[in-house]
Amino acid sequence: MATSKSIIEKSKHFLSEVGDMTSFASRFYKELFSMPFEWKELVRQCYNMGNRSLLLVCVTGFILGLVFTLQSRPTLLEFGAASWMPSMVSISIVREIGPVIIALICAGRIGSGIGAELGSMRVTEQIDAMEVSGTNPFKYLVVTRILATTLMLPILIIIGDAVALLGSAIIENLKGEVSYLLYFNKVFDALKFSDIIPATIKSFFFGFAIGLVGCYKGYNCSKGTVGVGEASNSAVVYTSMLLFVIDFIAVFITDIFFDI
Repeated sequence: MATSKSIIEKSKHFLSEVGDMTSFASRFYKELFSMPFEWKELVRQCYNMGNRSLLLVCVTGFILGLVFTLQSRPTLLEFGAASWMPSMVSISIVREIGPVIIALICAGRIGSGIGAELGSMRVTEQIDAMEVSGTNPFKYLVVTRILATTLMLPILIIIGDAVALLGSAIIENLKGEVSYLLYFNKVFDALKFSDIIPATIKSFFFGFAIGLVGCYKGYNCSKGTVGVGEASNSAVVYTSMLLFVIDFIAVFITDIFFDI
């Protein structure tokens, strides 16, 4: 009996969170198209998120390319299909592995940072002070951050994919004595618009999800300093779950329209 009550309470809490987050997202769109717009803050947030995450994304992408090629090469050699390595690696990384892994990395790096930053501003009453002074804190703090993550994540994913392919090319050059020119010629021959366009489109949704959940958790933070840690942690957990849901929907729609 107690277990069923606990499940019901958790279900109610989850549905309440979904409703509140939907309302939060609708307020974002309302504030996005109202004037004036905080251009300077948007540029600052884009620079901070892109610049501070670039090294982590490059290292992650490079190791991803190295490991994926090293793990796949022995299997392809058994079937005499080592020449398919550039095609397989490029399609796998660009279409699925690169966007998802880099989005998860950015969810931990950017999403938790947004949740902690806005959460600390909420518990120290800085957001309340902005409201009293006549500033719109939602437009200044939330709209700029969500828009910055939406714009910057596709760029980070493109860079991460490129670095991952470079790491794969290095392994192929060392293990299979494949020249870099030949490797990238095969990569570009294998990739199609039906691989690149859906991956790029869903990366915008990944960025929006990271910014939305991080801002929602931080902006509605409570329970003092303890709530700041909870907001940061839950922002990463919720965002990671949402990224997998978005990825499934994107792959399902891509399979229908692009006939992959």
